[in-house]
Amino acid sequence: MKRRGFLLAGALSGISCGYKVAGKADLVPKDVVTIGIPPFRNVSTRYRLTERLPIAITREFISRTKYQILPDSNGADAVLEGAINNVFATPTVYDPTTGRAAGVQVQASLSVVFRHAKTGKVLYTNPSMDFRQRYEISSDPAVYFDESTSAFDRMCRDVAAAVVTAILENF
Repeated sequence: MKRRGFLLAGALSGISCGYKVAGKADLVPKDVVTIGIPPFRNVSTRYRLTERLPIAITREFISRTKYQILPDSNGADAVLEGAINNVFATPTVYDPTTGRAAGVQVQASLSVVFRHAKTGKVLYTNPSMDFRQRYEISSDPAVYFDESTSAFDRMCRDVAAAVVTAILENF
């Protein structure tokens, strides 16, 4: 009986000590109902991510929150803006018989800013986010299938999950 009382007292004192789990504070103010996600600016020479990133982030917000997502900043309570700063594709594996690339790593560097539309207050910013994806290239031209599209789609999902998590969980 003494042990139960001790455990109960310890549990109650832990609750009242003021500690909280890091990463659980919501960055989004209570007056935000709509979030605008316009197309990302593109400073790189690649165009695929510019259109796909806002769509992936919109899907992530819709699946995880109750916010209404708009395709631009008009009428939004908060706005998520982004820029694609660089996209590199680097061969990582070479076919020993042809000398051609057989594997490629794509790396994208981007920045995001989430701000309250009415006050202009920056709620979240990350000026240097880096993401990587790999894909394979068929060595036989007769069965060639461009895997870069799938790699960019996977990268967009990774970016969307990271951005939404950072905004919702205050990391």
